[in-house]
Amino acid sequence: MSLPPKAFVNAGAASKTNLLFFTKGEPTKKIWYYDLSDFNITKKQPLTVEHFEDFFKLLDPSTHELSESERSWCVSVEDIQAKNYDLKAVNQNRKSDEDLRTPEELLAIIESQAEEIGGALNVLRRKGI
Repeated sequence: MSLPPKAFVNAGAASKTNLLFFTKGEPTKKIWYYDLSDFNITKKQPLTVEHFEDFFKLLDPSTHELSESERSWCVSVEDIQAKNYDLKAVNQNRKSDEDLRTPEELLAIIESQAEEIGGALNVLRRKGI
């Protein structure tokens, strides 16, 4: 589980924190990741149990079944071995906020909206507004 960077700032650890859970007596077949790193944690807005509600819904302790979501994903132990046991959490399920439109697409949008605004302004001017 990836916690927000400031989760333990009061304890002197302001860096990113990851928690690892293992099932005793069973070989690891897959690693289940759960990402909370995008929460903004401050002294006035601390990490609370409410931040973990979705985590507990996705983790079934009776069967050890782990569901995937926008915040969680699984990686097989074979994939971990192939990456030389690098356990770095990279959430491939997170929806990107990055605008992937090209400059040409953005200019076309601006131009079409400028034409629409110009037309609306002409209507208002004809009405004497």
